[in-house]
Amino acid sequence: MTAFFALATAVLWGLADFGGGLLTRRIPALTVVVVSQVVAVVVLGAVVLGTGAWREAGPQLWFAVGAGLVGPVAMLSFYKALALGPMGVVSPLGSLGVVVPVTAGLILGERPGLGQFAGIAVAVVGIVLAGGPELRGAPVQRQAVVLTLVAAFGFGAVMALIAEASGTVTGLFLALFVQRVTNVAVGGAALWTQTRRGIPALPAGAGPKLLWGLLPALAFVGLADVAANGTYSIAAQNGPVTMAAVLSSLYPVITALAAFAVLKERLRTVQAAGAGLALAGTVLLAAG
Repeated sequence: MTAFFALATAVLWGLADFGGGLLTRRIPALTVVVVSQVVAVVVLGAVVLGTGAWREAGPQLWFAVGAGLVGPVAMLSFYKALALGPMGVVSPLGSLGVVVPVTAGLILGERPGLGQFAGIAVAVVGIVLAGGPELRGAPVQRQAVVLTLVAAFGFGAVMALIAEASGTVTGLFLALFVQRVTNVAVGGAALWTQTRRGIPALPAGAGPKLLWGLLPALAFVGLADVAANGTYSIAAQNGPVTMAAVLSSLYPVITALAAFAVLKERLRTVQAAGAGLALAGTVLLAAG
């Protein structure tokens, strides 16, 4: 069950990142984050009311608040790092956030077997290579590296926090709702501050009609991200966190494959090799 839900998380996060990347070519990244999360809040709010999940409110929801505070910062740091580039360095480094939940699992007493340790090592190397790291050529700004590491730590912290935010399925609905409300509050405040400084929320000359036309894609990104957090939480609660974290972090492979299938982007040799290693690591983890 852990492997299944963790791999589902990787697929959902990978597709959400792909969709978010396409949307940021049309509208600012912060607008993508806020609007997609607003859609998620509306849907999750209806689910919480319909299932009575609000009755399970308790101190554990502070973990969801923490995830909601960290998530937007990590995402915006990542987008900023991608803008500074080169993307071939930033993208793989961003996936190193897997170190956070893996370390947390080890601290909490998890002791993977030798085969699983080998699977973790092989999968992490594959995840990094799947992003197509540029080992030479374009220089990397120090700010891009710092922002990427901030994003990686943030992504890993969200994984660790959301896994602790609930113990039941209905409780998970409430935790995800609280996380998303916090996301919107933080992102909305940042967007308001940005517009006050004269930075538009939409491209020059564009109006609400553009946003309305992109709403289905924005909804997909927001809901896929929510679903990924949910499946990750289930994976982490039903098996080793180390396994759940590593398998969930295969999402760069999914993003690369989506770009290949939809945008006809050719996979570089290093990306193909990384995808192969990531899959090999997955087999070792699952077998262990």
